[in-house]
Amino acid sequence: MNTTKGNKHFDFLTKVLILGDSGVGKSCLLLRFCDNDFTTAHLATIGVDYKMKIIDVEGKKVKAQLWDTAGQDRFQAITHTFYKGAQGIILAYAVNDRESFEHIERWMKQIKEHANEDVCMILVGNKTDMADRCIETEEGKKLAESYGIKFFETSAEKAWNVNDAFYEIVKEIKDKNPQSGSNSPGKDDKIKLSDENKPTGQSSRCC
Repeated sequence: MNTTKGNKHFDFLTKVLILGDSGVGKSCLLLRFCDNDFTTAHLATIGVDYKMKIIDVEGKKVKAQLWDTAGQDRFQAITHTFYKGAQGIILAYAVNDRESFEHIERWMKQIKEHANEDVCMILVGNKTDMADRCIETEEGKKLAESYGIKFFETSAEKAWNVNDAFYEIVKEIKDKNPQSGSNSPGKDDKIKLSDENKPTGQSSRCC
């Protein structure tokens, strides 16, 4: 897998959302994938933040808009509008947080209500480096199988499987849209992209 930043040449543009409860490490997954960095000083995302990444998938350069959404209930009304035009969703929980795992069902209901019917999805169990793990791998696999989607376990801190998870969701989008040219996520979406990694929200602590 080849990933580049700042390259203006790409075959098509896609939009991917990262969803899940607050504190599961969505911002850290994004930071690890886009900047190969990790920090424990992240603040909770306020509203929505995004980064851009060009990913080489089987000879096609896919420019991905990777949207990090707030997980707190009070922000969910805001994030509903960002489902529009999304072609992929990374649904995340933390393997040391049983509640975030149980809330996946709630997130799936929201996805079915607001996202496109053919949106690509994967399930990610993050924070596998943590000693207080309470969700076993088989539980995550079983849940993913029940939804008919692929499953990854990751650690943003240790960089375990992070690239593989992002690559897989973008590959699924590419495979579903083999004829894609230099397209935006949706004809009706008016997303202004002025800087390669321009934030649209604020962030604070995440792991």
